[in-house]
Amino acid sequence: MTTIWTRLLAGASAALVLSACSMNGTGGDDGDAAEGYDPAATVTITWWTGQTTDAETVAEKLAAEYHAAHPNVTIKTSPGATTTDDLLTKLSAGFAGGSYPDISYAFGSWAGELGASGRTQDLTSYVADASFAWSEMPAAARTTATVDGKVIGVPALVDNLALLYNKTLFDKAGLPYPTDQWTWDDFRSAAKKLTDPSTNTYGTAYSVSGSEDTTWHLWPLLWQNGGQILDSGGKPAFNSAAGVTSVELLRAMAVDDKSMYLDQTDEKYVPLFGSGHIGMIINGPWSLLDLKKDKVDYGVTILPGTGGDHQTVSGPDLWVLFNHDNANQAGASRDFVKWLTSKETDAKWNLSVGNLPLRTSEKDTPEFATYVKTWPGGQTFFDNLANAKQARPTVAGYESMSRNVGDALAKVLQGAAQPKQALDEAAKKSAPALEK
Repeated sequence: MTTIWTRLLAGASAALVLSACSMNGTGGDDGDAAEGYDPAATVTITWWTGQTTDAETVAEKLAAEYHAAHPNVTIKTSPGATTTDDLLTKLSAGFAGGSYPDISYAFGSWAGELGASGRTQDLTSYVADASFAWSEMPAAARTTATVDGKVIGVPALVDNLALLYNKTLFDKAGLPYPTDQWTWDDFRSAAKKLTDPSTNTYGTAYSVSGSEDTTWHLWPLLWQNGGQILDSGGKPAFNSAAGVTSVELLRAMAVDDKSMYLDQTDEKYVPLFGSGHIGMIINGPWSLLDLKKDKVDYGVTILPGTGGDHQTVSGPDLWVLFNHDNANQAGASRDFVKWLTSKETDAKWNLSVGNLPLRTSEKDTPEFATYVKTWPGGQTFFDNLANAKQARPTVAGYESMSRNVGDALAKVLQGAAQPKQALDEAAKKSAPALEK
């Protein structure tokens, strides 16, 4: 277990105070956590939603609705941490102190770390029941919820990366709008033509913060070029020829063409796109909220492709369920999350806060019809889930590897390193965290 906790410490924060976790003690993952569950038992469960104020209000209403239908189940609801980013640190501290929720929101990239904690429930058999309709959720999201063959949570949010373009800038440059037949050469060519130093206008943008936002934008390019993040033995494989080709394209745009705005913060490029200083961004459906608010004339299409391959990456987030060695808490948590992610309730939750629906069966609901009207481009993002054919690895060392790859990309795009050298260094640094 020491190794697992060392990985978690490396993946979350050096400030975390972690203690060794016995697989046989509280929260161990042996056996069925809900064995003996009595649906009529009086029970209180804790739900860390990870949401901002408006969405938290919706979550609390849903918790009250569930309680009204199940008076014996009280749900204590809170965001869990000041920001969603802080949840992993808070959970880790909670594991050490024996105080952690029954259900928590979690970024998909944390799945490996949380699975390795020994505190999660094994939901594999539970979601396999036909009544759960597990297969209605996107395959990449289901994969992200599965760690070492065990389902540790249920998708809470599904998304993907697509290409958003500013129609005003394209019209001004006399360029045709991007199509779903575009290649990356088309993308690079348009970015050069859209760039105008005299008005501080860039063709596109890329995050160089070194965060996961930097890293996961690389994965679609890598996959389209035939590369892999890890090999079959779990060792870094992103520094392959496919990885170098992918990073070289980005380097050429940033360094040679100077058509790429380099965002040090992750926070600036969407507003700059909205204000007409960036022609194209690769981003997810969450950006539609800001674009609608700013009244931007934009369009959305799938990612440019390589050899006809338009794969994207999905960043599903999860409701992770934890084990407190209390069958009624475990069982009630499962039932609540099953209800929350059902076709009927999800329409009141994800669609109402501007997210994509979790289930394919929701595409014919009145709520989805309202969603695509309210959020232009939403239908494209929903359809683009079919291009999310691979998932990020759910391994305990992913967080550490992500930072190393992000740092490598940042150096290359700022002209401080070459792709092969930077990726090799990132692979070398990442290997120890990925060792089992």
